[in-house]
Amino acid sequence: MDEEHIEESMEELLNVGDLMQENLKKASSDALEFKDKYFRSLAEMENLRKRLQQEKQDMISYAIDNMLSEFLLPLDNFEGALKFTDNLSDELKNWAHGFKMILSQFKHVLESHGIITFDSLGKKFDPHFHEAIEMVETDSHEEGTVIEEIQKGYRQGERVLRVATVRVAKSKDLYN
Repeated sequence: MDEEHIEESMEELLNVGDLMQENLKKASSDALEFKDKYFRSLAEMENLRKRLQQEKQDMISYAIDNMLSEFLLPLDNFEGALKFTDNLSDELKNWAHGFKMILSQFKHVLESHGIITFDSLGKKFDPHFHEAIEMVETDSHEEGTVIEEIQKGYRQGERVLRVATVRVAKSKDLYN
């Protein structure tokens, strides 16, 4: 082989080497890009899984809250009916005593799940805890104070399940 041929072959080999090096750099760059996309996809899937799990938990909690809200009204009526047992015959008082025990069991079940009533009487009206059905003019209470609780409010921890229905004090109008 002559020298010229050897130089051309060497130059071709150098060009092929440069081309291979460029291809290697591109392949390495592509691999890093795909790796980054892979990890981003994994993170998105994990976030989606957590969000779906939270939504499922929220739906379950909402369903339980709705069921409890429907359960609380008959429980209040049951309790209200048992308040008027003093003037009954002895036989009916025994029945009423049994029903009071059942009511106590219902309340115990609620309490064991952290569901408790909250006191409103004498407290400042708070729309997060109270629903005012009437404003009563009075001088004996400070304005905005709950003076009568019509229906108890219930909460579970810090979450209000049902607001209390109340009557609220209002200052007497001096101009009427």
